[in-house]
Amino acid sequence: MEINKFMKSLANSREACLRPLLWFLLLAFSSSEAHAQWYKYSDTAMTTPVELEFWFSDQSAADAVAEEVLAVFHQVDRNMSRYREDSELSGLNRHGADNPVKVSPGLFRVLKKAREVSELSGGAFDVSFGSVGYLYDYRAHQQPSEEDIRSRLGHIHYQDVVLNEDTHTVFYRQKGLLVDLGGIAKGYAVDLGIERLVRAGVRHARLSAGGDLRLLGDKRGTPWIVGVRDPRSEDRSAVVLPLENVAISTSGDYERFFINDQGERVHHILSPGTGKSVRGVQSVTIIGDNALTTDGLSTAVFVLGPEKGLEMIERLPGIDAIIIDDKRVMHFSEGLAPPES
Repeated sequence: MEINKFMKSLANSREACLRPLLWFLLLAFSSSEAHAQWYKYSDTAMTTPVELEFWFSDQSAADAVAEEVLAVFHQVDRNMSRYREDSELSGLNRHGADNPVKVSPGLFRVLKKAREVSELSGGAFDVSFGSVGYLYDYRAHQQPSEEDIRSRLGHIHYQDVVLNEDTHTVFYRQKGLLVDLGGIAKGYAVDLGIERLVRAGVRHARLSAGGDLRLLGDKRGTPWIVGVRDPRSEDRSAVVLPLENVAISTSGDYERFFINDQGERVHHILSPGTGKSVRGVQSVTIIGDNALTTDGLSTAVFVLGPEKGLEMIERLPGIDAIIIDDKRVMHFSEGLAPPES
């Protein structure tokens, strides 16, 4: 009996001690939620605007998280930019045909994903397109001659970029081959940025770099509303989608282009088979789990065109596509197609 009284007394005492602590934690949580809000940041990196928006507890902590996320894009640029002579990619392009070059885990991961997309698309996506792509200057409205393209076209061959998983080295089988990661590196940077946000405890966020976007969670109870740009109108959306917790990448013939003397649109999405701007498509949007994949696939589908591109997408679980062709007709994968009336 005495033992029972003692145990009951101990329980009451413990409850009395814990009650103020529970109230403190509850108040601290309520206070944190009361002060939480949306924080927005912007930067320019990898030759494109970077936009970040996320829900967080306080300004100083949010600033620190944002600084870390935005720094990711500058680091990826230092590693993978074709425009920087001091980038890791530029060094690989200079020496890759001499001997196998050991590269960073990040660069190796991107090259490995690039090879997967190349194999999946039958070579429609090919990072060695830089062998010809480096001859174009869209700002200066310059394009290579037919002769220049023919002389370099044989260097576009993704299978000549040899990856060694054991040594993390890359070797080019032929001199003159040049890799350009413009069609996949931004997606990788977006994924890394989302990883940093998750690590910091962020549950609701939107992070974009040019045509690559990832959504973390929803917009606190409602979906994020994402507009797919009309390729011929900067201020208008061709379609609007309610989305959450996905990646979405768009490749368009309006991103970097000029109109040449013949009235042709010369844009940056080149066919590996011709070394020239792809015709027949104005934009491709891919929706999937991660931006590294959607970024590469959006270029692959653009090169393949609506029919072959959708055939490939339908074989991939969890991936959807929206294609706007050069007749302004919109094509959807089965997961997005509107119901028949």
